[in-house]
Amino acid sequence: MASIHRTTMTPTKLELLTGWLPKQSWYVGDAERPELVKAGGFRLDDPEGVVGIEFMVVVDATAQEPVAYLVPMSYRGAALEGVPGEALIGTSEHGVLGTRWIYDGVHDPVVIAQLRALLRGAAMPQHQSKSDTPDPTVTVHGTGPDDGLDIQVNRALRSTEAAQRPSGCLVAGWTWPNGTAARGVLASVAPR
Repeated sequence: MASIHRTTMTPTKLELLTGWLPKQSWYVGDAERPELVKAGGFRLDDPEGVVGIEFMVVVDATAQEPVAYLVPMSYRGAALEGVPGEALIGTSEHGVLGTRWIYDGVHDPVVIAQLRALLRGAAMPQHQSKSDTPDPTVTVHGTGPDDGLDIQVNRALRSTEAAQRPSGCLVAGWTWPNGTAARGVLASVAPR
């Protein structure tokens, strides 16, 4: 299981996301510099122990109605080859590990492989900020993707009732700026 280092990152993940998020086609806000707050998330382990994997939920508080976004991220010790330029969120200096290349996880094959494993029940979600600690609040409903199905990652999140959840989906929670807890579908299986 991945170890969480109690150290600094310069710039921070939120600082990097503040510049990157408004450039994405799925960003629904109108602010060029959103006010992002970390609102939830979890981690997955890379079986090889090389790539850090985090699914972070951030809330943009600049809009009249706050918007929650899911940003799966990979942390690598070197640049990832063969991905589009917009996949790179940025680089950051990690106080223990040195320079980290931080990518949008939907473009990282290790992240997608572990997300598929999680949806099949073959990977365990881990707490976002505690080492070696499973996160039982992250749940999978239905069956995961097989060879004929793909994964859809929901970027702008909505709180959903249990009856509205599709079969074969990943559900997790986050907290709105006013302290209200929410749960919703972060990813689901879809036909190719």
